[in-house]
Amino acid sequence: MKKARREKAVPALPALEAMVGKLTLGKLLWSIREGTDETQAVFAAKLGISKAHLCDVEKGRRNVSADRAVKWAKLLRHSQRQFVQLALQGELDAKGIRLTVDVKAA
Repeated sequence: MKKARREKAVPALPALEAMVGKLTLGKLLWSIREGTDETQAVFAAKLGISKAHLCDVEKGRRNVSADRAVKWAKLLRHSQRQFVQLALQGELDAKGIRLTVDVKAA
C-alpha cells in the first residue's frame, strides 16, 4: 500500500498576493466577494454601502476608516485585526507615508 503524499501547507497571504499583488482591504473584500460568488450589488448591500462605493474600495480609489473596517469584519465574520491593519495601511499608502502598519490586540 502506498503512503499518501502530504501536501506542504501554503500560507494564505503569500498565495493570495501571488494572485492579486500587494494585499489591500479592497482586494481582500474582492476576494471574499468572489469566493462567495456574490455580485457587487448583493455584497454592497450586505455591507450597507452602494455598489459604486464598493467598486471604488475594491479598485483602491477610496479608503476605509478603521471603525468601518471593524464593522465590516464583524458583518463578514473575518479578522478585525486584518481589516483594520489593511484600512490603516491604505490611508498611509494614499498619503505617500512610507511606514508599515502592524496591529495587535490590546
